[in-house]
Amino acid sequence: MAVVTGANSGNGLETARALAGRGAMVVLAVRDLDKGGTAVDAIRAEHRGADLVLQELDLASLNSVREAASAIGDRFERIDLLVNNAGVFHTPRRQTADGFEIRMGTNHLGHFAWTGLLLDRLVPVAGSRVVTVSSNAHRYRSRIDFERFGVAQGRSQSAAYGRSKLANLLFTRELQRRLVAAGAPTVALAAHPGWSETGILRHFPGIRIVHPLIGPLRHSAAMGALATLRAATDPAASGGQFYGPDGFMEMRGHPVLVPSSARSRDAELQRRLWDASQELTEVQFEV
Repeated sequence: MAVVTGANSGNGLETARALAGRGAMVVLAVRDLDKGGTAVDAIRAEHRGADLVLQELDLASLNSVREAASAIGDRFERIDLLVNNAGVFHTPRRQTADGFEIRMGTNHLGHFAWTGLLLDRLVPVAGSRVVTVSSNAHRYRSRIDFERFGVAQGRSQSAAYGRSKLANLLFTRELQRRLVAAGAPTVALAAHPGWSETGILRHFPGIRIVHPLIGPLRHSAAMGALATLRAATDPAASGGQFYGPDGFMEMRGHPVLVPSSARSRDAELQRRLWDASQELTEVQFEV
């Protein structure tokens, strides 16, 4: 039983499609139910009888996160796989419903709360996994100012995105450490899709001009989803690992273990991020 956020399009849709095609029950957790319904139809057109459930989820609203997690917890006794895939990049400057900077609020804090609220459905399940989708952008201009954590730190949207993707990795490593300490059978891993053909750049300035230039460097959303799928299903994968494409600068290719920045491996930063995230979301983990 798998739950995939942002499963209505792009890498999330391809992740859900692949899992459903191999017989998993898949919950598509999406902000837009109309687009989610279209995704369900597309998967069922390819895989007749696919076991799919649509769940409304707006990661930019902690109320929505709590309501969606409650609905899933009431309906399902177990979760084998939680894929934290949804994300925003270049989007009009705004705050989440709770006053957080939109990228950190959606990409990290929303998923942090979401994972914490669903963890009781994962921890009792042998072999269960939490896979959080990060990005190679975690390496660039991504220093987190904890005095301003959760709010805008300058005007650069690229830097804000990089901070949120660094947060994804810090969260994964700290969650894994806590799961091990608790003796839980669940493991936490991370992946990044490389530069895949999705709608995440639709608000990027000048995308119509840039797209023909970057097109040859990108791969399909289906290829981008392979890193997530390997982290989710490879029997040899272990907690704390990070998967990405094997091509030039990890922009495209097949999924392999990839390194992450020294900052993402900083245990003190991992703990600080965890504490700050718990304080802002008011979600306490059981590990």
